[in-house]
Amino acid sequence: MKLKFPIVLRKELKETLRDRRALSLLLLFVLMYPLLVGGVLQRQIDRATRPEREGVELAVIGSEQAPTLMNQLRQRNVTITELEPMGEEEINALLRRQNVVAVLRLTPDFVDNYHAMRPARVELWFDSASDSSRKLDEIEYVLQDYSRNIAGARLLAHGVSPANLNPVLVQRYDTGTSASRSANTISTLLGIFFIPAFMFCMSTAVDSTAGERERRSLEVLMAQPVRPSDLIIGKWLAASLLSIVGITLELAIAHGILKWLPLEEIGLSWRLRWSDLAMVCLASATLSLFAAALEIALAINARSFKEAQTLVSFTMIVPLVPVILVPMLNLTNKWWMYMVPVLSNQTLLRELAKGQSIGLLPFLQTFFSSLLLAMLCVWYTERRMKSEKYMMTV
Repeated sequence: MKLKFPIVLRKELKETLRDRRALSLLLLFVLMYPLLVGGVLQRQIDRATRPEREGVELAVIGSEQAPTLMNQLRQRNVTITELEPMGEEEINALLRRQNVVAVLRLTPDFVDNYHAMRPARVELWFDSASDSSRKLDEIEYVLQDYSRNIAGARLLAHGVSPANLNPVLVQRYDTGTSASRSANTISTLLGIFFIPAFMFCMSTAVDSTAGERERRSLEVLMAQPVRPSDLIIGKWLAASLLSIVGITLELAIAHGILKWLPLEEIGLSWRLRWSDLAMVCLASATLSLFAAALEIALAINARSFKEAQTLVSFTMIVPLVPVILVPMLNLTNKWWMYMVPVLSNQTLLRELAKGQSIGLLPFLQTFFSSLLLAMLCVWYTERRMKSEKYMMTV
């Protein structure tokens, strides 16, 4: 018997391409996630390079008591604004206006305590809720360096080597590459690239099943000399093709953005090659097949388009669980991760982004794990359409 699912496939694709709303949503999700990740990383890059470009604004009360400290701050590109003595409320108001990063207040007894070799107290006022943590680190580094210099000079004055302050010298060697740090840092962000696989096919999956059932056009299709398997496969492949195209375009755009961003400014890099990306897209094709099959299996049981949308919306939660939970638990790479849809794609992309050679097995696990689940969903949907109970409720 001649296979008739290509006819159903063409029919569903024509109807989908005529739906401008579905195509607009497809384009929106294709662009949204890569631009979102690019925007987040660009903001981190801007925050990392802002102190060098703009300098650090610091208000100082009692600056005349520590001229050496003021010179060290200026050498670190810190712009000092000298202020008259202020109370706590005035300092809080100044910080709320965000004109300065922090307020450094030297107590009136600073000079006396300094000459008496007692701890000379300085007060650093700042707003931890503001977006200036890196600039504040610059100020605190200068204060710590200033304190160490004073301690060393006092020890030398008493004939003691400042080296006694550090009896153990720790020399650190970081063997991690910028690519591995990059993949670990943006691990969660990589996962959201694959979640839209369930969104790209949702409209077609729901409309071609519950939508046709509500419009009573499914009865006409089932009355034709065509097997239920041809109907299901045609609708499944139509929804899957949209998802495959969407995921491929999304990953390509995201790869281009990550290649273009100056990630080295924040100690990261993106070493994924276009050939590696092609392999990831091929392995992720079955994720789209699984997403479409799962949504059709759920939507086929609904009697209306609205009811199907409610059922299918729960599929958005399933891929979010491993994507969010695994990075939070800080789990190392395990073989079973390549057997869980979405998580397997995320892990595959993360390991390749590190510039590592992972072999062929993870690709095969990622490909066939989603394909197996997709075939189970298609088998269930076909059995559902063949049942008399379903036929009576159409």
